[in-house]
Amino acid sequence: MRVLILGGTTEAHALARALAGAGIQGLYSYAGRTARPVAQPLPTRTGGFGGAEGLAQALRRDAITHVIDATHPFAATISANAVAACRRTGTPLLALERPEWRPGPGDRWQAVPDIEAAARALPQGPTRVFLAIGRQHLGAFAARPVHDYLLRLVDPPEGPLPLPRARVVVDRGPFTLDGDLALMRQAGIRIVVAKNAGGSGARAKIDAARLLGLPVVMVARPRLADRATVASVEQALDWLHHTPLGV
Repeated sequence: MRVLILGGTTEAHALARALAGAGIQGLYSYAGRTARPVAQPLPTRTGGFGGAEGLAQALRRDAITHVIDATHPFAATISANAVAACRRTGTPLLALERPEWRPGPGDRWQAVPDIEAAARALPQGPTRVFLAIGRQHLGAFAARPVHDYLLRLVDPPEGPLPLPRARVVVDRGPFTLDGDLALMRQAGIRIVVAKNAGGSGARAKIDAARLLGLPVVMVARPRLADRATVASVEQALDWLHHTPLGV
């Protein structure tokens, strides 16, 4: 057995530790978007594969028997490529995916289908926005330059931002409720924009918004092709032990 983990998340790191602890051969793949990735207990590669065909070639070359997609729920391109590549090669594929967040009592969510819709959902007049979506999709908000944006990024920006009124906080999760309450109060935040990533590491901003009575523009996850999905490392290990090797 030789497992490819498509990683970059807390769950992927936990899975890598579990495989290493169980003596299962594996390869951990980073997309390469983070300058300081977390060290893994498995051999690691960084960078894209060259689309679905490139990934299929890598599966054959590296004698991969199983693929576990533990990427971020919004990493739609690599997830779609994994579905296509595993179909081409007959390699079993599993998604290790955090359950979505669900609104509860006191939440003021406005659900939107994508990032562009989130930008359109912001008020016309100036306000203070906690834009908690990472760095890749900031350009969609350039059409709303009147707002004061608070950005929390894993790495410092490498060049000018597309938002003229932006403050950047460089930090890496998991985040705490007390920390996010203090951050949002200090910045005078009036609205939060978030992707429905699920999990506990980034949930603090959602809980903080509820306690502060703030609206949240919640971006829905992209739709992907049907695939086997589990929510825990234990379930992923059970799948590995009960799934035949790829053909």
